[in-house]
Amino acid sequence: MPNAFATRATGPRRAIAGLVAQRRGHFTANDLIADAAASDVQVGRATVFRTLDLLATRGQLERIDLPSGEHAYVSCAPQEHHHHVVCRVCGSSAEVEDAGLQAVVREIGARSGYRIDSHRLELFGLCPSCHVGSSS
Repeated sequence: MPNAFATRATGPRRAIAGLVAQRRGHFTANDLIADAAASDVQVGRATVFRTLDLLATRGQLERIDLPSGEHAYVSCAPQEHHHHVVCRVCGSSAEVEDAGLQAVVREIGARSGYRIDSHRLELFGLCPSCHVGSSS
């Protein structure tokens, strides 16, 4: 039986989806809460977190784990399995195809004896704009 929460598009959820659509790069739940306050959008913290979880479940967002230990979200177009590269300076992100990684995953499964059902990879560094003029 479908969960009513998963099927109802309430006003607060639509408002949060609108805030997500305005975002570029990765963002945290706290970023959306700040955006809502700045835009005079009345939504509760719990609603923000539940809506982010819902959007991630539906494949409209992906949760990424940042090097700081925090987790964030990036908007994604539903597609074949992919990974993300995230700029550690400006937060921009890009989707990258899984090219070649499936073979590595199969090899790891064969060597470890595990049946690997899924994997996720986030790469962090400098985007082309932030890399220009950077000495690192």
